[in-house]
This record gives sequence, C-alpha cells and structure tokens, in this order.
Amino acid sequence: MERWHVLWTRSNCEQSVYEQLAAGGFKVLLPTVDRWSRRKHTRCLYRAPLFPGYLFVRHAVDKDSYIEICKARGLVRILGERWDKLAVVPDEEIESIRRVNQSDLPRMPHPYLKVGQTVRIIGGPLANLQGVYLREESKRGLLVLSVEMLRRSLAVEIDCTLVAAT
Repeated sequence: MERWHVLWTRSNCEQSVYEQLAAGGFKVLLPTVDRWSRRKHTRCLYRAPLFPGYLFVRHAVDKDSYIEICKARGLVRILGERWDKLAVVPDEEIESIRRVNQSDLPRMPHPYLKVGQTVRIIGGPLANLQGVYLREESKRGLLVLSVEMLRRSLAVEIDCTLVAAT
C-alpha cells in the first residue's frame, strides 16, 4: 500500500534528492516558498524548500525500494524506526500542503507552537524575551512573562511569526 514518508536530507540537498528520486520513478513532493536573495548587489527571487532538510515520497516501501531510495546522494535517512516501520504522514496533511504549494497564494514557514510551551521572541521590540505561549488567535498570540521570585506574571499579545520555540 502506497503511503507518504518523510525523507531527511543533508543541508541544501533537498532539490538534488528530489531530482534523483523523481528520475527513478518515485512520486516525490518538495514544497517550496519564494524567497529573496541578495547576491553581488542584486536582488533575485528563488525557490527554497518550505521545510528545509525534508521532502516527502509516496511509495509502498519494501526492502528493495527502501535500499533504492537510500542510494540517493544527499539523503540522510527515511524517518522511522527501521525499514519496515517507517513513519507515515497522513494523506490529508500532504494534500493540504500540495494544494497550498500549487496555489499562487503567499506562504511562509511558521513555527510549530503548542499552548503551554516556553518560547522566545525573535524579533521586534520584545526580541529575546522568554515566556509561556498561552493561546493563538489568527496571527496574534498571548505570551505570559513571569517573575518567579514575585510569583507574578504579565500577559502580552504578540505576532506569532516573531516567536520561536526554545
């Protein structure tokens, strides 16, 4: 049965692994995002992986196909315990990623945050502050900063794109 699996690649090798596996007849997905780069005083737009270091393959993996996939230069490994117990990504998640990737809508990576997680603000006037992430509504989140000694806290609304997990 064909299922989606996650491939972990070396840094900046996603496109190379994608091309090798696609040429080998595998169904591969490499979601991308447009990014601006400055090279030799000129700005240029290029496509970068949406999930750096990862891409997806849909295949009914047996021992032979596992070995064939692992031969791709730049591949670190297929995520999972071993060749017959690989991690599987639900079809619905891949379909949503694929549909967004095929659209012309602007997209960008977003940190994976859970309520109750300790986070650090990475930009803006509150840069480098740490707190507990409480809730998310649209693009706004609620961050709680605490003074342990006083056993007091303060809550502040923040832009979720400026937060990173610690």
